[in-house]
Amino acid sequence: MTSKIWGGRFKSATDAVLEAINVSIDFDKRLGLQDVRGSLAHVAMLGETGIVSRDDAAKIADGLERVKAEIENERFHFSRALEDIHMNVESRLAELIGPAAGRLHTARSRNDQVATDFRLYIRDQIDALDVELADLQLALATRARDEAASVMPGFTHLQSAQPVTLGHHLLAYVEMIARDRGRLRDARARLNECPLGAAALAGTSFPIDRAMTAHALGFDRPTANSLDSVSDRDFVLETLSAAAICATHLSRFAEEIVLWTTPQFGFIALSDKFTTGSSIMPQKRNPDAAELARGKSGRVIGALVALLVVMKGLPLAYSKDMQEDKEGAFDALDTLSLCIAAIAGMVRDMRVDRARMKAAAGAGYATATDLADWLVRALSLPFREAHHVTGRIVALAEARGVGLEDLTLEEMRSVEPRINADVCDVLGVEKSVQSRRSFGGTAPDNVRAAAQVWFDRLKDK
Repeated sequence: MTSKIWGGRFKSATDAVLEAINVSIDFDKRLGLQDVRGSLAHVAMLGETGIVSRDDAAKIADGLERVKAEIENERFHFSRALEDIHMNVESRLAELIGPAAGRLHTARSRNDQVATDFRLYIRDQIDALDVELADLQLALATRARDEAASVMPGFTHLQSAQPVTLGHHLLAYVEMIARDRGRLRDARARLNECPLGAAALAGTSFPIDRAMTAHALGFDRPTANSLDSVSDRDFVLETLSAAAICATHLSRFAEEIVLWTTPQFGFIALSDKFTTGSSIMPQKRNPDAAELARGKSGRVIGALVALLVVMKGLPLAYSKDMQEDKEGAFDALDTLSLCIAAIAGMVRDMRVDRARMKAAAGAGYATATDLADWLVRALSLPFREAHHVTGRIVALAEARGVGLEDLTLEEMRSVEPRINADVCDVLGVEKSVQSRRSFGGTAPDNVRAAAQVWFDRLKDK
């Protein structure tokens, strides 16, 4: 006879291979505190509705509090023989309070139980990530204010395009992370419905109060359909989708850190805290923290893809395939949290070489658009004509091996005779960035104002 808690109709033990593939306690033990929270809400409802006597409900609640303390103090023994976190908690409860523990599972199933536990966990993780992302935004905004007037090359196609400021560049990532936080908050709002009481798939014949358990657990309401309640993993998919987009943003910034720390760029340097050396080349200082943040984005993206593949062919309602929803999610959210911390650390740690950035900003005729714009404003040329004239002037400077600002007025007039000395006011990189005063532009005053907006938003976050 099998000794499994579900084994009433089974006559023999399961095969060792099934035991190995079926057991989930090695990873779902992470849901221990959420499992106890759900059980405490459930038994309070059972006692209030009279489904379980108040005495038994009180005894069960007391036992669950003791289990909770053991988990929090890392004194709880997790047994692989008991398969999952639910059976581990219930078995320990029985050891502590005796037969009354068997009443806890009245009017629920492991299907709605795990769906509730996992929603509670994902909700907790989203809340933690939001705090971490706000800290990263603050780090970026602080450095942006410090570097509001630090000129650097702006790139398209990784070619010098127009001068910008480092502060403006850093604030671009503040905006990206704001959208990441918004997506995570949207996911949290949608997941905040409670599956508990859906039971295995069809609901229950007991007169339960699902609104009571939902509100006790901080959910907005109970889920509306019992089939959907136990088979839905949209809340994990949506959270992983937001996490994958966020990891992609972090990876893009990490790539820029890698580039900027190379001798070829030399825009920033990282201290010993965020670099490593080579086992053979003594001179090396490798930006490993950035490289790993870039690489680990693949794990977050991979978790999303893996769960999409798991879910795409499942009929309603619950299937054991859905046990595969947890390991990838646990790893992805842990990984994202670590990458956020690494990026925030590097932002605060990096030392900026303003002179090197300014010199690079003037390379590649980066003020050509400023010249074209001046031709439109000062000479009333159509922009397409001004673009053509500027292109010829750039070709002349290139042939002479000098920058635009180094051409003489006579040389420029050889291309367009109406050019006058006022053109000199727009050709320097600092003049270029100062002129970009349109809303959202790179002018230093814009950057300082935008940084202040973010300080005001983040001070209470």
